[in-house]
Amino acid sequence: MKSEAQLIERIQRLVSLPRASGIVLGIGDDCAIFRPKGSVEDLLFTTDLLVEDVHFRRATHRAADVGWKALARGLSDIAAMGGEPRFFLLSLAVARWASSRWVDGFYRGLLRLAAQARVPLIGGDVGRSDKVMCDIVVGGAAPRGRALRRDGARAGDAIYVSGRLGGSALGLSRRRGAAWQRHLRPEPRLALGRFLRDRVRATGAMDLSDGLSIDLWRFAAASKLTAEIEAPPQFDGATLAQALHGGEDYELLFTVAPRTRVPAEFESLPLTRIGTMRRGRPGTVLLDGKPLSRLGFDHFR
Repeated sequence: MKSEAQLIERIQRLVSLPRASGIVLGIGDDCAIFRPKGSVEDLLFTTDLLVEDVHFRRATHRAADVGWKALARGLSDIAAMGGEPRFFLLSLAVARWASSRWVDGFYRGLLRLAAQARVPLIGGDVGRSDKVMCDIVVGGAAPRGRALRRDGARAGDAIYVSGRLGGSALGLSRRRGAAWQRHLRPEPRLALGRFLRDRVRATGAMDLSDGLSIDLWRFAAASKLTAEIEAPPQFDGATLAQALHGGEDYELLFTVAPRTRVPAEFESLPLTRIGTMRRGRPGTVLLDGKPLSRLGFDHFR
């Protein structure tokens, strides 16, 4: 398998959704969308894996930080859809090296973010493995037909990002300071997602988990458009390469109709226009007029 996208496409070809199943949106976005018959809400579901030596290293990441990030990743998907998280489940495979103290620390970090986001842990599973692995399932909701999706952008829409990019990649390389904290304890943009849905009326959105270059390609491909951008705002000390390709920023990438007025910030978080969606080859991303390579994180590259 050469890429994550190829594997997902293979899975999509194997799956068919029965009519009248209530599934509004299946594989391929930040969340799946299920619409109960007669409901005024759509239900959102997302799942995220966290794997030792892929997403964290025990030598450098404290147990509480691992627990925090495990939940943050799922909450960020709910934020990207403009949703409100309602509950989550956790399946945890505990490595033989992990002590009871480590497991307690993991749950402390996890439940601290859960309390902050007001989302309860309602179940899951546990097991043993050679490495620590966990899977988070988050359930949420959005008003019927109002969830933000990757395929919602239209030609002429303005492209925005929240925050400043590259901080997590910078932190991983330096392992100190504000950037390191940004890497260890990402903040899911839940309130911003709902603001974009209700007040800004964003046409589409997704979270930046694998790097702007590859995530914007996914966004543009889903909307069947070309994205033309300039350099994004950079975290203090981050390089342009880190801002373009570094993953795990968990900021929001979103589009708005051409005449929409977007505030310069939301709750002190900058909102910056970086480009425009255009008609063209689906998935093409141009930086200052030149093709931008997809160098963000891909599990299978």
